[in-house]
Amino acid sequence: MQLLQPFNPKDIAITPDTDLSADLMMDSVAAMNLVMEIEDRFEIDVPISLLPDVNNLQDLVDVVLAQLSKG
Repeated sequence: MQLLQPFNPKDIAITPDTDLSADLMMDSVAAMNLVMEIEDRFEIDVPISLLPDVNNLQDLVDVVLAQLSKG
């Protein structure tokens, strides 16, 4: 949640169903910046091939947890 704050200028309530594109108005550049922040924070690699399936916060959490379990 803390990592999403810079990408939430309207300060909307963030839930697992928050749509990263529609609700947070994230474009591809912002999405890549978020992924880089996540990779740095959790010391993981998020394959770019997984990103098209990430639509909401829960999708992103699932990807991060899957990558953490591989570590």
